[in-house]
Amino acid sequence: MVNYDPLARLPSSKELPDSDDTPVDNQLQKSIPDLLRSVLAMAWADSMDWFFGIRMGIYYDPNLPAIVPDAFLSLGVKRFYDENLRSSYVLWEEKKLPILVLEVVSQIVRSEYSTKKVEYAKLGFLYYVIYNPFRCDKPRLEVYKLVNNTYELLNGDRVWLPEIGLAIGMERGTYLGIPREWLYWYDQQRQRLLTPQEQAQLAQQRAQLLVERLRSLGIDPDLI
Repeated sequence: MVNYDPLARLPSSKELPDSDDTPVDNQLQKSIPDLLRSVLAMAWADSMDWFFGIRMGIYYDPNLPAIVPDAFLSLGVKRFYDENLRSSYVLWEEKKLPILVLEVVSQIVRSEYSTKKVEYAKLGFLYYVIYNPFRCDKPRLEVYKLVNNTYELLNGDRVWLPEIGLAIGMERGTYLGIPREWLYWYDQQRQRLLTPQEQAQLAQQRAQLLVERLRSLGIDPDLI
């Protein structure tokens, strides 16, 4: 964790720029984090001590610009900072480092495997996840854990993250009507957590089965 001078007058999140005006290179850089966040919002609906940021600036030094990963997850912080929500994630206000950062690689490989990896390790993010949908001869998904200030690659297609209580992995599915490979969360038994759309469809199917069961018993469900 970065240390700050308690006597220093540090700028607040409202005083700091909330965007670096850098556009995403492709739709996946937003859609993949959107899916991960929507699944967490269902799985952790009753928990208010986590935050999942997408393309949001993380301020770690008042004299430097923010870093902007494609997504990050923090635990032990307020899910909703105030009624205006967060404009950025300021470490000297939050007092919690994100536990996981995610980068979705564009067709133009930039610094995900080099500069960002070194920078994120120095800042102390426990997990660093890189997803590269354009890779053919190497793993598309790489999950690193910080060990002795250095990132070590974890093995497996569905990597268990004990500090988070979930695994992260990839498989083909449909989200936003798009069939392709997506990143998903998994439980301890490596069973995939359902998306909000899948949960709604499952609830509808169960309701339909109940209606059919009642009618088979001679009960009109509309009169209940």
